[in-house]
Amino acid sequence: MPLIPEEPQIHESAQGPRATPASGRTAPTPRPVPGPRPAAPPRPGRPGPLRPTPPVQRTSRDVVAAQPGPSGPAAPAAPVADSAAPQIQLIPASVEGALDAAEEAVDLLLDSGRAPGDVLVITTGEQHPWAAHELSFGETSYWAQHDAGDDVFYADAAVASRAAVRPVVVVAVNGGADSAAATALPLAHGRAGALLIVCGDPQQINSVLGAGV
Repeated sequence: MPLIPEEPQIHESAQGPRATPASGRTAPTPRPVPGPRPAAPPRPGRPGPLRPTPPVQRTSRDVVAAQPGPSGPAAPAAPVADSAAPQIQLIPASVEGALDAAEEAVDLLLDSGRAPGDVLVITTGEQHPWAAHELSFGETSYWAQHDAGDDVFYADAAVASRAAVRPVVVVAVNGGADSAAATALPLAHGRAGALLIVCGDPQQINSVLGAGV
């Protein structure tokens, strides 16, 4: 019986020769070229891309109509600083130096941007030279300058109750009767819209403000 020759077995590890180009280098295996990627589906809960809408031209009539009318609900008003208690600053000074300290405080206020009409100065003892000078022309002219409200106004504690509220009140405790400071400080506190500056003896001022304010 004739023998049939066995077919040679080819092992998986055996590989045939690679095709080489003419230059003798191994030809790289071609890599697949990625095609166009499909559009990603929209994420849940988010709308897909929107087309931009052209801007809408509004007329003056549309702008007026968009504004809330007086019949609509009004927004709560912001708190006004003048309605709150004013800040109090104490400048220690002797009776003789209280008026000079008040003058320096006024200069600093004006240099910091305060308008002259924002400041009222009250003295408990001797009148400020400006007040004494203006009163020499009569009370009508004197108080007319107060009503104009365009300059610093100086008043004695005895007549300061006639003065209107101003953002800043400066008090010079420069003497006077013992009751002068007790009367002037609570009055000045009521006339100060934002800031009260008191120049004088700290112990006396604290005792009066603590009891009367």
